[in-house]
Amino acid sequence: MIAEIICVGTELLLGDILNSNAQYLAQELARLGIAHYYQTVVGDNPERIKQVLAIATQRSQILIFTGGLGPTPDDLTMATIADYFNTPLIERPEIIEDITKKFAHRGRTMTASNRKQALIPQGASILPNPIGSAPGIIWQPVANVTIMTFPGVPTEMKLMWQETAVPYMQNQGWCGETIYSRTLKFWGIAESALAEKVAPLLEMKNPTVAPYANFGEVKLRISARAESQELADKLILPVEQKIRDIAGIDCYGINDDSIASVVGKLLLDGGETLAVAESCTGGGLGSMLTSTPGSSQYFYGGVIAYENIVKISLLDVSQEDLATEGAVSHAVAKQMANGVVKKLGSNWGISITGIAGPGGGTESKPVGLVYIGIAKITGEVESFEYRFGTLRSRDWIRRVSACTALDLLRRKLYLSVGKTQ
Repeated sequence: MIAEIICVGTELLLGDILNSNAQYLAQELARLGIAHYYQTVVGDNPERIKQVLAIATQRSQILIFTGGLGPTPDDLTMATIADYFNTPLIERPEIIEDITKKFAHRGRTMTASNRKQALIPQGASILPNPIGSAPGIIWQPVANVTIMTFPGVPTEMKLMWQETAVPYMQNQGWCGETIYSRTLKFWGIAESALAEKVAPLLEMKNPTVAPYANFGEVKLRISARAESQELADKLILPVEQKIRDIAGIDCYGINDDSIASVVGKLLLDGGETLAVAESCTGGGLGSMLTSTPGSSQYFYGGVIAYENIVKISLLDVSQEDLATEGAVSHAVAKQMANGVVKKLGSNWGISITGIAGPGGGTESKPVGLVYIGIAKITGEVESFEYRFGTLRSRDWIRRVSACTALDLLRRKLYLSVGKTQ
């Protein structure tokens, strides 16, 4: 069986909404061992949806639709699918009853427009929506084609998928060998350099190893095909260990790990704490740290010192050094890191000062120049210079600066406890 994902919504074409549904469904199909070769995004237009159907029914046996099941006039998925297969829409009283109960539970009254969501093609089975008003369908309109429809709301779609669609496909015997993946994450090494180090592994057939890079981070995805996730994991583990042996400390985590979460765990394990002093990142570093649940156990807080007067008054940065060296300098980065440790009483302090652009750069201090300071409560303090490039966007420079600062601390924490990986 070959599955095809069809996402309906003009907002997706315009880029107003990130198409996370397609990513989720693709990962799920791989997990279930169902072949999946095509994805389509189409706007809220009946004729174009029919064109997509005409192509999809010739090359795929499972058509998975998301979006276009709401009560508004531009929600056209159900009616268009029924029309394409010359099938009338039938109002299902059990859907009306379900929607009415859900509205009443929220203290609202179902409107006339919501009756539209009770119309499904004659002969189709209802795919229940436990939390939303729009149900989907499971329908075989012609031989060798099964259509499943889901709302575009990710939380509703995922619950419907897990509770009804997955058991249905398993019962049909459509699920075969699973494709299971583990992603190793790296910071501080270029994609090309890492690929060169692990070159022989990139030629493997099962598992496969593929490199990716984004926002300064490099990833190696190890994917294995097997009869179960457990067996796939056994294929992946020795390859993962080889990569870790080769990459050493450059590998910081796997799958959903972030640099901030890894640093947090190291701080927590060591009973240590952190505070930050930020200029060009404007709170981005603190935001990364606090995105991890439980970060209050090791993160004390920070100072956003954009103006020099804040650096002087709150972080004890030398006014003379600001005048002679400039705010973007080794001297100021060190003093900011040292100052935040002393003011907040943490074990560690990180500072970031730089020129994120697009303006403000000079020949000697161009856009992308960033200094990062790291201080310990025992008095040691260091600073590091980075030139991230004048052609990078402001958001890119700010994000990469924050991640690089955390990676510097990660390496120090690893080494302090004798770890290398």
